[in-house]
Amino acid sequence: MRMKIFAEESGQALIELSLTAVTIVGLILGIVDFGRAIYDVQVMKNIAGEGSSMASRGTSAATTAQTVATYAGSDLDIAHNGCVIVTVVTNQAGTLTITSQGFDCGITAGSKIGCVNGVNGCHSGTPTLPSDASTALSAETNGSSLCVTEIYYNYNPITPLASLVGAGLLPSQFYTATYY
Repeated sequence: MRMKIFAEESGQALIELSLTAVTIVGLILGIVDFGRAIYDVQVMKNIAGEGSSMASRGTSAATTAQTVATYAGSDLDIAHNGCVIVTVVTNQAGTLTITSQGFDCGITAGSKIGCVNGVNGCHSGTPTLPSDASTALSAETNGSSLCVTEIYYNYNPITPLASLVGAGLLPSQFYTATYY
């Protein structure tokens, strides 16, 4: 009688172990990809802030964009997977105008702020800024500027979790912008 009871439960531990192992491996892979994504977003925010600060101190938009992309280094690899756009918006007698813009891109991306009138087929130098930024810059003296650094980054997970669960697990492109 005793042998019959043990014989019926002989594979139970193996099935429980396999289900638990799959769950734990899935959680670990998720932690790795989400952790990398959070880290990449924080790096983007930090270097975007540094770029806007640098541009606001008089460095040209083109030089600032190149410096920010270089500063990202191996953390983000902007040269292949991202784009840095630095835009200078100036208050010209109460009218906000984009006066300078610099790019360093490894991917195709356009500025959400706008473009310099007459450059690369752009027909309007009117910026699209958040209402608080527009109001604050309009209230400043003639010739005051606002420097905006935008960063786009194509995120690629390193674990197979995204392909197993689905492509919508994490966004494929991150975006951040800072205003100084």
